[in-house]
Amino acid sequence: MSKHLFITLFALLGISSAVTAQGLAQEIGIYAGPVTLQSDFGERHNFDTNAGNSGFGIGIMHFINFSANNNRENYFTEHFKVRSDLNFSRTNLKHFGQWVERKPNGLFAQQLRNMHASSSILGLGTQLEFSPFMKIHDFENSVGSLSPYGSVGFQVSYYSAKVGSRLGDITLPANTPGKYLTPSDGRAHGFSTESGIVLSATAALGVHYKLTDMSDLMFETRFQMYNSDWVDGLNPNKDIYKENKSNDWQVWFNFGYIYYLEF
Repeated sequence: MSKHLFITLFALLGISSAVTAQGLAQEIGIYAGPVTLQSDFGERHNFDTNAGNSGFGIGIMHFINFSANNNRENYFTEHFKVRSDLNFSRTNLKHFGQWVERKPNGLFAQQLRNMHASSSILGLGTQLEFSPFMKIHDFENSVGSLSPYGSVGFQVSYYSAKVGSRLGDITLPANTPGKYLTPSDGRAHGFSTESGIVLSATAALGVHYKLTDMSDLMFETRFQMYNSDWVDGLNPNKDIYKENKSNDWQVWFNFGYIYYLEF
């Protein structure tokens, strides 16, 4: 894949080993749920685009919990955790909105309707999780309780995008609108079947539910903004097509299970 992804993985594993030596508590978990990729496919602020360009994601997570009994209690240790994630998502993409549905059914609408793509993303990252309303120790000792939280962080991701048209060769003007055939950002066209490495900033809101003494349930909505506009394989020339000014971003809706490790 890429050495950058492996370097980040080894760094996170090293941090995990170091905190174990310090006697900090640790948790592991798994999550899954629907994802939606906000990209250059479809019309912005359109419900059909948001619902149609959706896929599925799954991930594993590891928490460093600073509230272990052998640590002095303070605001940071009782309200913050460090979380690491390894996740995968896949989304199928196509165009939605007024330009696809417009009547009469002209060539432009047919070309848009027949464009399609898929984007697979493997991400690795870390985030700082903050629980403002309840101390971590109080939550851990209260089965049935809820603890809302927010988090911010970053990820390094490997993406693989594939773009095509059901009309045939996507490089031909008869099959693809000129907007996507114009050279863009160092590529021969405004589309690209490619793989690469991207960085992203993440922010999430969620809630933990105390299921048992040693386990939690989790629900989370996470926003992820990439530093590239090629994650979906589509990026019309921004100097010409001003409406396509934003990089790709993704929304996760995660349901998860967390288990407390005993070391």
